[in-house]
Amino acid sequence: MRASSLFSRTTSDTLSLDDVSAGSSAEYPDRVSVMEGRLQLQENEITLLKSSLADALRRLRLHDQLIPLLKQQLIAVNPAAARVLNQVFCSDGFSSSRKLSSSSALDGTHHPATRVRRNSEKLAKDPQEKTKKRLDKKAASSANLLTRSPSLESRTKDLIASAGSPGSRRGTQGQSIKMFIRGRPITMYVPSNIQNYDDLRMEPPVEKLELDWVYGYRGRDCRANLYLLASGEAVYFIACVVVLYHINNRTQRHYSKHTDCVRCLTIHPDKVRVASGQTAGVDKDGKPLQPYVHIWDSSTLITLQQIGLGTFERGVGSVAFSFADSGAFLCVIDDSNEHMLSVWDCAKGTKHAEVKSTNEAVFTVEFNPNDSTNIITCGKSHVYFWTLSAGSLTKKQGIFGKYKKPKFIQCFVFSLTGDVLTGDSEGNILTWGKSPGDVKTLGKGAKVPPQPTMLPDSIAVTLFFPLALQMCETCDNKTFQIMRQTRAHDGSVFTLCMLQGGALLSGGGKDRKIIRWSADLAPERECEIPEKFGAVRCIADVDGEELLVGTTRNAILRGTFSDGFVAIVQGHVDEMWGLATHPSQDVFLTCGHDRQVCVWNTEEHKLDWCTTLEEYGLCADFCPNGAVVSVGLSTGRWLVLDLQTKDIVSDYTDGNEQLSVMRYSTDGSFLAVGSHDNFIYIYNVTESGRRYSRYGKCNGHSSFITHLDWSKDGKYIMSNSGDYEILYWDIAGGCKLLRNRYESKDREWASYTCVLGFHVMGVWLEGSDGTDINALCRSHNERMVAVADDFCKVHLFQYPCPKPKAPNHSYEGHGSHVTNVRFTHCDSHVLSMGGKDTCILQWRVKRGGTGDSGGDRLHSSSSTSTSSPEP
Repeated sequence: MRASSLFSRTTSDTLSLDDVSAGSSAEYPDRVSVMEGRLQLQENEITLLKSSLADALRRLRLHDQLIPLLKQQLIAVNPAAARVLNQVFCSDGFSSSRKLSSSSALDGTHHPATRVRRNSEKLAKDPQEKTKKRLDKKAASSANLLTRSPSLESRTKDLIASAGSPGSRRGTQGQSIKMFIRGRPITMYVPSNIQNYDDLRMEPPVEKLELDWVYGYRGRDCRANLYLLASGEAVYFIACVVVLYHINNRTQRHYSKHTDCVRCLTIHPDKVRVASGQTAGVDKDGKPLQPYVHIWDSSTLITLQQIGLGTFERGVGSVAFSFADSGAFLCVIDDSNEHMLSVWDCAKGTKHAEVKSTNEAVFTVEFNPNDSTNIITCGKSHVYFWTLSAGSLTKKQGIFGKYKKPKFIQCFVFSLTGDVLTGDSEGNILTWGKSPGDVKTLGKGAKVPPQPTMLPDSIAVTLFFPLALQMCETCDNKTFQIMRQTRAHDGSVFTLCMLQGGALLSGGGKDRKIIRWSADLAPERECEIPEKFGAVRCIADVDGEELLVGTTRNAILRGTFSDGFVAIVQGHVDEMWGLATHPSQDVFLTCGHDRQVCVWNTEEHKLDWCTTLEEYGLCADFCPNGAVVSVGLSTGRWLVLDLQTKDIVSDYTDGNEQLSVMRYSTDGSFLAVGSHDNFIYIYNVTESGRRYSRYGKCNGHSSFITHLDWSKDGKYIMSNSGDYEILYWDIAGGCKLLRNRYESKDREWASYTCVLGFHVMGVWLEGSDGTDINALCRSHNERMVAVADDFCKVHLFQYPCPKPKAPNHSYEGHGSHVTNVRFTHCDSHVLSMGGKDTCILQWRVKRGGTGDSGGDRLHSSSSTSTSSPEP
C-alpha cells in the first residue's frame, strides 16, 4: 500500500544530486503520481478479490468434508432434520459427493503485497480519491457475494440446534461482534469477562502525550533552512515541526502550528521573529488544504501573522524578510507552475504586489539588504533582478554574456560592496555588478525606447521629448552583468554564507568541501565533511569561527576548520518502517529504505550507533534479554545484531519476499518471522539469542502477514494478514492453525500490536478501507493503545477499546503516513515514525492529574492543549 513519493528523487539518468533542487518537483506533472496511485489501488483490489475467493474455496472444501458427518449425526438424532438438510443441500446446488477441483490455483496462491500509502506531500489526490471510492464500492460488492445469503455453516448450526443436539454451542457462542472492512465481515468473539457488550462505555485515556523530542532534519531536498537565533538556538524543520534546538544546552522547543510539511524558513532582521511556509495538504476526506506562511515569535512560540491563506498554490517554496526597512515586508514564492512572486506587509498581513515569476524552478529569493525595492530570485537557468515600484514588480534577467550559462543557479548572497555573488551547478562563484544598460546587455523585461527619425525641429520636440526623457531614464538605469568568475568546487555550489568581516563561505555538493574566501575571493581555508553525512546543504555562522552545517543526508554538523565537524542532529534519509524498543533500557532501534539500522537513546536524545546493511530493513524486535536484536529485510533475509559490538551474530533467509514482522516470545525461546509469502516461520532460540534453528512454519493465511503477537505463556500466536484475517496458532502443538477461533477469546497476549482484534476494534473509523491504520501498540501496563494511521496522526486510546467510535486523543506533527509506533519499556514515552518524512517523534506520556503543559497540536474529545500558544 505504499504510494510513490512526491519528495524529490533523482536518478543517474536524469539529474545528479548536485543538480537537484528543493523546488524542482514542481516542474513535473502530477499525472504520473495519480496514475501510479490508480494502478496500485487496482492491484490491491485484485489481491483482495483473489484472497476472498481463496477463502471461499477453502470454506467450501471444509463444508464438503463436514457434510457426511453432519448427516450421520442428524440421522442418529432426528431423521426429519436430515431430510430438511438434504433439501437445503439440493437447493444450494451442493451434494455430499461433490468435490472441489484440485486444479484451483487460487487457494494458497501467493499474492504479492501491493499496498498504497498516502505520501507526505499530499498533492493531486482528488482524482486518486475518486478512483479509490469507486474501487471501494467494487470491493464491497464483490466481498458481499460471500455474505448476502445465510451461510451453509450457519444454517447447518440452526438445524442442529433445532434438532435438539446435546452438543450445541449456540448459547456459548452467542456473543460475537462483526466489523466490516471494505465489505468483508470480520467476526470477533466477546471475552467471558464481558457480560454485556452493549453496556460498555468508552472513555478517552486519562493519559496524554506531549512532544518531547524530534529526531531528524530535512536537508535532502530543502535549502536555506538552518539559522541561529539570538537565543543561541538553531532553528530548522522536519515534517510539520519547526525545531528550536539550543546548541549548548541541548534542549528543544517546537513550533507546531503547521498542518503539513514545512518547506521553507527565514528569520527576521531582529533574529527573534521567524517566517515558515508549508506545502499544501489534504484533510481526512481527501480534500485539498491551502498552504500559507506563519510569522511567529521564537521566544514565545506565538503566531503573529498568517500570510497568504487561499493565495498560494501547491505550497510555499521560498520566503525572505526585507532588511533595509527592518523587516517590514515579506517576499514569498509559491510552488505553482508560474511560481508566483508576492510581497506582503508583515504588520497588516496584506498583499502589496504580485507577479508571475517563471515556469522554471525557483530555488531562493532575497531582498537587497540596502534597498527593499530590489529583489533577486534564482533557479533553473536564470537569475532575475526585480524592482518593486508603486505596487508592481518588474524584472530584468542577468546577462551571462561570454560566460557559460549554468543549468542551475543554486544560491546567492550580497557582498558588502553591493555586488551579488551566485553559486551554480558548474562549481563557479559568479560576481555580478551593475553596468550601464544598452541594447546589447539589457535583460529581459527592459524596454528600449524607439529612436526618433529626422523631422522638423518643432515636430521632433513635440513628438519625441517624452521619448528623450525615457531614453535618459534608460541610460541611467543599470543592469547586473557578470564581472568575474571564480572556480570554487567540483560539482555544484549549494550554499554561500557571508560573514560579518566580508569573508565568504561556500559549500560544495560533489566534493563536500567548505571553503573560506577573503573579501576579494581568494581562498583562505577549506575542509571536507565526512562522506557519510553527504553534501553541504547550508551553512550558519555561529561566531565567525564556529559553524553549523546542514547536509543532504539530513544531518546538522557543528565545528570549526581547525577542529573538524561532529554531528549534533542526525536522521534517516529515506522511508522508515522498522521500529523496536529495548525491553529494559531507554533505547530504541529504527530501520528503513536507506539501509541504515540506527540505535537511539531516548534519555540523552542522541544516536548511539548506526550501521549500513546490504538491503533495506522493514521490521525489528529485541530479544527479551536485551543483548541482541533481529532485523527483517526486504529480500526474506533476516539478521541478528549484537547490541554492544554491532556485529552480525546470525544470518538466515526465509523465502524470497520481504519480511513484515519479527517477534520474540516472552521468554525468548522462540522467534516468529512474518513474511509477505503468507507464512510465519518459527525458530527455536538458544545461546542467549545467538543461535537459531527452524522449529516449524505456520501455513494458512491467504495473504501477506502484517502483524503478530505471542500469548503470555509463549504457546500461541495471533496474526493478521493483508486480507484482514485474524488467525490463531498453536505453536507448542506443532504450529497448528486453531480452526475454532472462539476458543482463543479469553487468551492473554504478551503484547498487542495486531491492528485487528476484539480489544482494539474501536480504533477503526467507520468506513475504513483496512489500510488506514498502519500500526498500533498496547502499553506494558495495559491501560493505553497508541495508534499510527495513514493520515499523518498519532492517536492514544484507552485499552481495551472494543466499541466503534472510541474517543481518543489525536496528535499531529508528522508530514507523511505514520508507519509505526511503540511504547518504551516503562511506558514513559511513545515513539512514532513517519514514512516519507523521515522523522521520528518522541512523545512524553503525561499521567492523569499532572496538568497540561501543552506540547503539541492536540485534538481530543475531552481537551485541547498546544505547545505553540496563540495570542
